[in-house]
Amino acid sequence: MLVVSSREFREKQAEYMDRVDNGEQVIVQRGKNKAYSITPVTEDDLYFTPEMLARIDLSIQQGKEGKTTTVRGKEGLKQFLGSL
Repeated sequence: MLVVSSREFREKQAEYMDRVDNGEQVIVQRGKNKAYSITPVTEDDLYFTPEMLARIDLSIQQGKEGKTTTVRGKEGLKQFLGSL
């Protein structure tokens, strides 16, 4: 793990991002009590991918068609989760 100041990060931003791309953990320290982890964003990190939007659309359609499950109470939830 590499810890750098925010000033140093600004000056050598590309270098540190390359290091993160190569698997190194980089922490940017800002002042005494603030620190940030630099992490690459992958396609899996993007919540609303086309596949996720399609799943949401399908769920909305299933709800309109009445294809839902109603769970009441703690025991009902346990039974439902146990059936999955």
